[in-house]
Amino acid sequence: MTFPLVPRVVHRRLDVDGVQVFYRESAPERPDAPVLLLLHGFPSASHQFRRLIDVLGTRYRLVAPDYPGFGHTRAPDGFAYTFDALAGVVEGFVRRLGLDRFTMYLFDFGAPVGLRLAERLPDRVAGLVVQNGNAYAEGLSPAARDFVALRAETPGGEEAVRELMTLAGTRTQYETGVGDLDAVAPDGWTLDQHFLDLPGRKEAQISLAFDYHANVERYPRWQAWLRAHRPPALITWGRNDPFFPEPGARAYLRDLPDAELHLFDTGHFALEDQLPAIAPLIAGFLDRTWPGAGGKSGF
Repeated sequence: MTFPLVPRVVHRRLDVDGVQVFYRESAPERPDAPVLLLLHGFPSASHQFRRLIDVLGTRYRLVAPDYPGFGHTRAPDGFAYTFDALAGVVEGFVRRLGLDRFTMYLFDFGAPVGLRLAERLPDRVAGLVVQNGNAYAEGLSPAARDFVALRAETPGGEEAVRELMTLAGTRTQYETGVGDLDAVAPDGWTLDQHFLDLPGRKEAQISLAFDYHANVERYPRWQAWLRAHRPPALITWGRNDPFFPEPGARAYLRDLPDAELHLFDTGHFALEDQLPAIAPLIAGFLDRTWPGAGGKSGF
């Protein structure tokens, strides 16, 4: 009897200017395996990629950090929670870990974090896997536009953000738009809520919510970066996402006409129920676009 290979996955912390960045990383069989930097979304952390790491981790080096204010990462008192600050920590993490070249997986908050990183380290970006990670105005639903409009001085603004961080609000993000709810494990939203309920975490998320408009203001810069650098790109998108609808996926093709686009009948957290379809696409993409990868994904 034979069994599928399961990768060795390590769980560590790395100090980046006083931030203790927790990360999980697979140890593939080949030391020169393609590197996929997994950038998570709100309100999750690197644990959202556990199943993807188990599926792909024997062939590829998957590295998934938790941002400050998320998961197991510990930030010092007084840390300023902005998207620029998150990207700065991820940049420091990449440098400290010695990731000289990597493909980025951009999901939700991972898109503004990762595209900032791409601007700072353009020569290290081998490609992009974009999964419901928006960078276009037409990719903002009415609910997302309302979120972007929030400021600290907005009447009822803080209460609106706090409503998103209740257990019901967190669960809704996982289930809305999903065709097969039986395929979505409750572990994701349960663990997310555990971290959201830790001391200081909701305040960190409120600060990031009020800073989100800075991402939309950068959309033209990021689109120009995509046009200038033309990275290979795989776009996998849950078309029923209540925040980032299908037009946001198609918009990437304006600036990356050679990108590969796949739409799925699911919601925001597409990996939860579409992993069997998405994982082989990622494997094939890495094998085609990473020098020396061999061109055979094994899927």
